[in-house]
Amino acid sequence: MTLIERALEYESRKMSNLTTSDRVQASREGRALILEINEIYKQNKDPELMELMKQLTVKKRKIEKRLNGVPTV
Repeated sequence: MTLIERALEYESRKMSNLTTSDRVQASREGRALILEINEIYKQNKDPELMELMKQLTVKKRKIEKRLNGVPTV
């Protein structure tokens, strides 16, 4: 499976009903995918890769937001 296929599969994956460890694993996988795509982007400056990285970042931030929870006052 190529890097872009893995990224698209990650993006289309449902993130409901996940355990905390599943969320941690998904967050780490998202970070790894973004870093791998970034290395390729540095070489050829493809705008489609930048858009893919942005979409993955949004999904990863949602997961991390859920992991961190609501801060107590």
